[in-house]
Amino acid sequence: MVDKLKKAILWQGSSSGDVKCVLCNFRCSIAPGKLGHCRVRQNIDGTLYSLNYNHVCSAAVDPIEKKPLYHFMPTTTAFSIAAVGCNFRCKFCQNWQISQPEKLTGSAISPQEIVDQAIENGCESIAYTYTEPTIFMELAEDCGKLAKQKGLKNIFVSNGYMTSEAIDLASPWLDAINIDIKGFTENFYQQNCVAKLQPVLDTIDYIANQTDIWLELTTLIIPGQNDDRQQLENMADFIFKTAGPETPWHLSRFYPCYEYNDIPATPAKTLEHARDIAIAAGLKYIYIGNLAGDDYQDTHCPNCGKIVVKRNGYTIKNFTKQGSLCGFCGQKLHFFPKN
Repeated sequence: MVDKLKKAILWQGSSSGDVKCVLCNFRCSIAPGKLGHCRVRQNIDGTLYSLNYNHVCSAAVDPIEKKPLYHFMPTTTAFSIAAVGCNFRCKFCQNWQISQPEKLTGSAISPQEIVDQAIENGCESIAYTYTEPTIFMELAEDCGKLAKQKGLKNIFVSNGYMTSEAIDLASPWLDAINIDIKGFTENFYQQNCVAKLQPVLDTIDYIANQTDIWLELTTLIIPGQNDDRQQLENMADFIFKTAGPETPWHLSRFYPCYEYNDIPATPAKTLEHARDIAIAAGLKYIYIGNLAGDDYQDTHCPNCGKIVVKRNGYTIKNFTKQGSLCGFCGQKLHFFPKN
């Protein structure tokens, strides 16, 4: 069995046979035969192995805007992959069938095959998404290095629970990341995700201020859970002071799912209220997602207020910018590539 498994990265052994995993901020101490909190890393005879390296459960071509990344290589497509598992237990997970599986599912697809499929489909990036990419870091690293050699970008869509050691490992090949800020109290994270808030904030701070990785943020606004004014104001203030006023923040509409089937969809007025709070805090690029028919997915120039990127869902209908400059007033805009 062991010869078919992928030896894990970012862990430390001990004379007792226990191992210390330093991939995510649970920093699990794992006894022989036991699993980490993510349930896809196992201590086998004093060595930590990844159990999901050969269990790719999803692969698809997506508009990069679907990640969501609105300011990173707009109009391009990303080859999106996922392996089963997660280190969170979110009651509102939209991909719970693959993030919280009772058994390992998926297929063995080599990193070379993944990169080849991305190129064959005309994608300019590979996105590690749908489940938490940190917990399939071994596969992501092997793919990421190959992708980089072929001129492809690499993207994480993450819960932000990776350690600084994991960020440093990925920094040479990871180009962009969208991190979920799921709420803004420790109680929210403990009750809804079985995790903690502070490590997520630390990750955002580290990426924004210690790396060159492109950063965008997302919050799923859940009625009665994280939609109160205090949480939203605190989130907006944190983003402004830590990640910077130009960091795009995506406010996403919740729909009933998984263990939260009895909570109604987020009212449009709640999302608009959250957007108003973000703008009042000084944030320049605020978007509302999963709300049909709204006009809050467009990018407005923070100087003149005119629409410089017109969107319809994940499709860009019109650009009124020249490189990274507003086509109306010449204001420098926050986009990658920075031309």
